[in-house]
Amino acid sequence: MQDVIYRMIEMKRLFFILACMAFVCKTYGQQENLSNSVTPIQDGPPVDGYYEKSDIENRKVIPYSHIRSVDVMYSKRVWREIDLRDRLNASFASPKSRLIDILMKAIMAGELTAYDPIPTKEDPNGDSFKTPLDPSKLMSNIADSVFVPEFDNEGNQIGGQFQSGEFNTDSIFKFRIKEDWIFDKQRSVFEPRIIGIAPLIPIKAADVYLDPQPAFWVYFPEARHILVNKEVVNRNNDATGLSYDDVFIKRIFSSYVVKQSNPEDLRIKDYKEGVDRLYESEKIKQTLLNYEHDLWSY
Repeated sequence: MQDVIYRMIEMKRLFFILACMAFVCKTYGQQENLSNSVTPIQDGPPVDGYYEKSDIENRKVIPYSHIRSVDVMYSKRVWREIDLRDRLNASFASPKSRLIDILMKAIMAGELTAYDPIPTKEDPNGDSFKTPLDPSKLMSNIADSVFVPEFDNEGNQIGGQFQSGEFNTDSIFKFRIKEDWIFDKQRSVFEPRIIGIAPLIPIKAADVYLDPQPAFWVYFPEARHILVNKEVVNRNNDATGLSYDDVFIKRIFSSYVVKQSNPEDLRIKDYKEGVDRLYESEKIKQTLLNYEHDLWSY
């Protein structure tokens, strides 16, 4: 009987020793991995950071809700401009992901169609997406022209010719947006839907800079398939994970109105001067907000 009790005591002592050894090994292993280190041999490439970022390159466009013409109770067309010199729009001009570079790369690769902004009889404003531009034609239209002089053997200038230079994307500091504000009675929703985007290029004549003009137009529903896979750089937070499509759909930008649909087809600058243009822009914005506010009873 005593032998049995002795063996049981020895077995308990052995189990206690083994448990202590396991606890010490576990604690030591945890201390060794305080820096989240990994073994040298891995199945794939290492993660650039301590978490895997959202796979923005494989995102798909979330389509708009369908609107029937009979459900549109109110519609107003608005043209507005985004100034990249505004601090709130700095992301559009970030060297890591500039909007103009994204658009130009897609156009040159044949993934996106550029449309001629020149007004015609059928398209007085030049923004109805009537005339597609092939990439070579587009570049010849927007590239800076350089005068190259010609000299004789004695060094005297005998003439010269204009040659097309390169399109300087650094000169783009504004974008124009064409959009419709629509009230859909079926869904009881009043919302803006962007139709087109145009980068504005500065125009210089006789050493005087004129108002920037559209370099080309892109159809926004088509451009969404490009913009949805392009991340926007946020100066305050690297973890936003927003794409350019998100920025436009969620209205995360600052802008001012330059025109609204009207019988005379007038722009704000055609009937307002100086700071009154800004007041008129804010007035149009407020009119749209008031329309939505007046739809409901509180």
